[in-house]
Amino acid sequence: MGRVVLVTGGSKGIGRSIALAFAEPGTLVAVNYRNDERGAVQVVAELSKRGAEGLAVHADVTDLAQVQSMVETVLSGRTRIDVLVNNAGETADSLFVLMSFEEWRSVLDTSLQGFFNVTKPVLKRMISKRRGCIVTLSSVSARFGHRGQTNYSAAKAGLEGACRSLASEVARLGIRVNVVAPGLIETGMIQGFPVEMIKQIIPMGRIGLPEEVARVVRFLCSDDASYISGQVIGVNGGMI
Repeated sequence: MGRVVLVTGGSKGIGRSIALAFAEPGTLVAVNYRNDERGAVQVVAELSKRGAEGLAVHADVTDLAQVQSMVETVLSGRTRIDVLVNNAGETADSLFVLMSFEEWRSVLDTSLQGFFNVTKPVLKRMISKRRGCIVTLSSVSARFGHRGQTNYSAAKAGLEGACRSLASEVARLGIRVNVVAPGLIETGMIQGFPVEMIKQIIPMGRIGLPEEVARVVRFLCSDDASYISGQVIGVNGGMI
């Protein structure tokens, strides 16, 4: 049996590109979605065209019961999940003084609670097999402050800290844990942004592509990255 890969938030944007980056014969790629079933089904169809097996799996990562059901579905007839990519996230931008409790909580719940809900049951399986790769998507916002993103920055910075600690816990068990932190990437999340102005602060002078993030994720889950764990890899056009 080839690898089993689970990508949360895999129906569009960076998540879609990550799911497709793992498309190869014998691989099962489970594409998690919360609302965008149509997008997830389209990704599954594209995976099939590329010779991989795709599986659309619904779950709101903030809902533990839904996550448990999703993991059981992915494991149906299988004994392991080899790769977990924690990509699910959301934004609810607002100046902190005007930010509602729900805007604060929803962003942190999706990133941090979602990370806990999904990673723990998958990690237990990885530990039993003494192998596995976990990659979590952070953001340049974890390092650079942006007006209106106190909640998002807090969530992503929290993920980076959690993954560093987790990496140290499971390194001797054959499991690697890393973080990929994209900068400004050409997805729906940057609609309405002053793109031309933003380009001026990016050393490469352009917005990144989802495929450029996906290739780094795929590398970190490959044997070529066998001695890399506990790292945060920026994919941001040179922003430091």
